[in-house]
Amino acid sequence: MPARTTSEFTLDPADAERLANLAGPFDGHLRLIELRLGVEIASRGNVFRIVGPPDAVNTTERLVRQLWRDAETETLTEPAVHLRLTEADAERVVDEEVEPQEVAIRVKRGTIRGRGANQAKYLHAIATHDINFGIGPAGTGKTFLAVASAVEALNDSRVQRLILVRPAVEAGEKLGFLPGDLTQKVDPYLRPLYDALYEMLGVEKVVKLLEKNVIEIAPLAYMRGRTLNDAYVILDEAQNTTIEQMKMFLTRIGYGSTAVVTGDLTQVDLPKHQKSGLKDALDVLRNVNGISFTFFESRDVVRHPLVARIVNAYDARDAVDAQTGPAA
Repeated sequence: MPARTTSEFTLDPADAERLANLAGPFDGHLRLIELRLGVEIASRGNVFRIVGPPDAVNTTERLVRQLWRDAETETLTEPAVHLRLTEADAERVVDEEVEPQEVAIRVKRGTIRGRGANQAKYLHAIATHDINFGIGPAGTGKTFLAVASAVEALNDSRVQRLILVRPAVEAGEKLGFLPGDLTQKVDPYLRPLYDALYEMLGVEKVVKLLEKNVIEIAPLAYMRGRTLNDAYVILDEAQNTTIEQMKMFLTRIGYGSTAVVTGDLTQVDLPKHQKSGLKDALDVLRNVNGISFTFFESRDVVRHPLVARIVNAYDARDAVDAQTGPAA
């Protein structure tokens, strides 16, 4: 287990209003710093105690003191704390061996927690990074947990809107042959996102939020030219993006926004000569600070037990084909 240290210090002068500004609503600013840096922060009045890995503790103390100075002259917001964390290069000081703190999501259906290590890691990554990738087979909770995190952020007013995006790529059919206008043509591709929202918020509330454009569900092509500030953006089925589309999507992200990209690299519906934008992003962005990657496996599947066995059977067949070539 990584070494841990403790730092205790006092912020002077004692000022209850300034302390409340520093801590944020329901200590939200302190909880954000805890999650991002993998530390524990306790305070009694203006006396603070920080516990965690040595580098993270030192960074946290410097950050808290900086925020204390800022709190004297400005009203601190969550985006402002995010910005200070980025300036402190927070990702560099987090020890990868630190066990992720459990993240509990509160939505209409109750409290949602990660099942197993990968889901817990995924939820922690989403809470502590602005851009996140969840990659793995169907049924591992990638989209469900991302939507749950987004709904909680919306309910807590941490973001002003929720944008759910999917590439409208055909799996064997052509959009032009489907009946209806463009909205009706792409609606079937977005149906899984509607289903997750209905489960989290209830049909009535989802309909109201859609009417007010607080929740937006759109094909990926609609994102071009936009800048998304104070938004929670989820790109689902990202294995069906092109390289250009993925770059376009990731460069839409503005201040105060969180993006989650989910996909399954074994179910690409692009033409065979075209490289998946998700695979390309994995190659290009894997070592970029501030971006998290969570990889799910068949053991993480939370659907019917047969789903995990089906995934394993196809993986085994693909491994054999890679060595011997596909069977005739």
